[in-house]
Amino acid sequence: MRREAFFLDGPAGKRFCLVTRPDGDPVGGLLYLHPFAEELNKSRRMVALAARDFAERGWLVLQVDCHGCGDSAGDFGDATWDGWIADVGLGWDWLRRHIDAPVALWSMRGGSLLAADWIARGDARPPLLVWQPVANGKQHLTQFLRLKAASEMLAESDAKAVMAKIRDELNAGRGVEVAGYRLSPPLASGLDMAALRLPASYPSPVALLEVGSGERTDVSPALQASVSRWSADGTPVTAEAIAGPPFWQTQEIELAPLLIERSAAILDRFVK
Repeated sequence: MRREAFFLDGPAGKRFCLVTRPDGDPVGGLLYLHPFAEELNKSRRMVALAARDFAERGWLVLQVDCHGCGDSAGDFGDATWDGWIADVGLGWDWLRRHIDAPVALWSMRGGSLLAADWIARGDARPPLLVWQPVANGKQHLTQFLRLKAASEMLAESDAKAVMAKIRDELNAGRGVEVAGYRLSPPLASGLDMAALRLPASYPSPVALLEVGSGERTDVSPALQASVSRWSADGTPVTAEAIAGPPFWQTQEIELAPLLIERSAAILDRFVK
């Protein structure tokens, strides 16, 4: 297993990429789509450990920082949803050019919405490994905007007023500052309209993993609703609740080893 960093040319600058290669020919390629804003940073350690584990099992893993994120060109405030969808295509095309093996998508949190929109716009129907999926972009954006009210320790009535003002600013075409991130109207509107959806009769396997307390044995009702809908449509979908901490939002860096273990077993099934 070895890791290499490089840059891909993209619109408005270069995209930072990290590839984790297996020893020998890969059994498959895996394109990782990262979470939104600070959740990207919180989850990096878990993702790095998972990429190492997957590579040891024969997968070539490509991580791409979207425009304005991580070590890629641009500021977060310059990013757009359409631009991020184009970045998915950059990573996908690179994998298809560099390996002669099946390619799958691995997404986490807001990255699952990005995966869904990218799939909806093209012909690719890859297997999907989804960590802690976000079902509704509008709700995800609202939760992010609430960070501004929380940081200012506002009362509930004040927080509602702040939320309304932020929405008004975005609707008027002006960017807003939230938790240290400058959010552009094009990025906000794209996320606002995104949803975890798949084309009818999606042919490839879809595996969704939710992390929660050890007492939980079932996935959330929202995720179960998606699973039931896709299953009825003929999509080969599975969903599991995995015991572990919410590492994408904890103050300290935490790990969920069982999530990596179950994901590796799923990837094995993707290539059998």
